[in-house]
Amino acid sequence: MDAVNHLSPAVGVVAACHVLGVARASFYRQRPVLGPSASPLPEPALPADRPAPARALSPDERASVLALLHAERFQDRSPAAIQATLLDEGQYYCSTRTMYRILEKQGESGERRDQLVHPSYHKPELLAAAPNQLWSWDITKLLGPAKWTYFYLYVILDVFSRYVAGWMVAPRETAELAKQFIEETIRKHQIPAGQLTVHADRGRVMTSKPVAFLMADLGVTKSHSRPYVSDDNPYSESQFRTMKYRPEFPDRFGCIQDSRAFCQQFFQWYNEEHRHSGIGLLPPAVVHFGEALAALARRQLVLDAAYQAHPNRFVRQPPKPLPLPLEVWINKPAPTDPKTKEDSQ
Repeated sequence: MDAVNHLSPAVGVVAACHVLGVARASFYRQRPVLGPSASPLPEPALPADRPAPARALSPDERASVLALLHAERFQDRSPAAIQATLLDEGQYYCSTRTMYRILEKQGESGERRDQLVHPSYHKPELLAAAPNQLWSWDITKLLGPAKWTYFYLYVILDVFSRYVAGWMVAPRETAELAKQFIEETIRKHQIPAGQLTVHADRGRVMTSKPVAFLMADLGVTKSHSRPYVSDDNPYSESQFRTMKYRPEFPDRFGCIQDSRAFCQQFFQWYNEEHRHSGIGLLPPAVVHFGEALAALARRQLVLDAAYQAHPNRFVRQPPKPLPLPLEVWINKPAPTDPKTKEDSQ
């Protein structure tokens, strides 16, 4: 093995093992014991600087090409487009690849085109502490009698009370219909200017100019979800889910009158009878019209009577009804760390 260790630097491990009749596996297993080779290979010589080819651009020519690439007319165009423009003008400085090399040496080989940069959308953080402070609205499709036929359901929902303030079924989805629908709903509820915020997603109708101008005329603050973020409009999405998962919701509606008849019945049930889990299992109409405290007091009387009759059935404490939330958020902000707040001060 020592012979192989001494011979391998000169002829290689394979040749040394073959000449001496030693298995390479045996040599590699014992190599840590044998230590390094007696005569290690010499350090490889550093390559000499490559001389510039005779056809290379001179420093002055490279500087002129770089100035051309930095010119205002070419600063946001690719070298290939610059080359084509110069050829059309009867000029030639260098190849397209050489232009790329010059830019790469300057650290400018990235994207040169002037592109649209999408703005960073602000995360909506909206609070409702009472009815008619924050509304959410959206449009959903209802399948018509034949394939590719739809009816469009417009719905406005009060976020605090979950009360459906207005709804409309129309054969089309247009900005003018949305404007008329929102205006009639606001006037029906007699919302004073400066009190209401209306939130919606970024659909074509929701962001249209007629709707925006209407909001401004009525003194209503408009808010929009971030693009492709469905969680920014959760209450309208939840209401549509409740409707479409009802057992009586049909696969298709025979005509627009059928869809309106269904919605008439559904929204009456939703507002007057549906015990909503987000508002203490109270119907939305009870919360919206200020009857929640009386309803909770009546529930408490029933629970007090049950406790008086059988106190042993309530092990930990007397029963209480589910409370009504004091505030409802769309994207509630995260609590601020007190230490971070003190450091910032």
